[in-house]
Amino acid sequence: MRSYEGKLVATGMRVAICVARFNAFITERLLEGAVDTLRRHGADEAQIHVYRCSGTFELPPVVKRVAMSGRYDAVIALGAVIRGGTPHFEYVAGECAKGIGQVSMQADCAVAFGVLTTDNVEQAIERAGTKAGNKGAEAALAAIEQVSLFRAIGQEE
Repeated sequence: MRSYEGKLVATGMRVAICVARFNAFITERLLEGAVDTLRRHGADEAQIHVYRCSGTFELPPVVKRVAMSGRYDAVIALGAVIRGGTPHFEYVAGECAKGIGQVSMQADCAVAFGVLTTDNVEQAIERAGTKAGNKGAEAALAAIEQVSLFRAIGQEE
């Protein structure tokens, strides 16, 4: 039996991070967590490119263009949708997840989902580097592992 899994080594990886500016007090912490994780796992900071868009709803088309450019081994999507008193949350969160999911199936590179969908600001803060860790860092780890696994698949006999 042969088993394949990715390794958590980012050496030589070209990574794009697409981050929404809306809820920047959260998304900037997610970005910091992702960049820190990539660096700690061997990524060259010069090979990490950040693309900023206005909001989480706008993330999927940006992620698509970046992923389809062929310039990156991985694309990490970061955003934060916080529930309010209207159904707006469901529309934005659902369309973002659906759009990025579609890109991940079409792209030849790894696509990681680091978009928070929380009921309140406190939950978002907890997931951006306090009690519940940093989901940007977790998305970076997923991207690193996925790139490594994709490379292993490409080297099968």
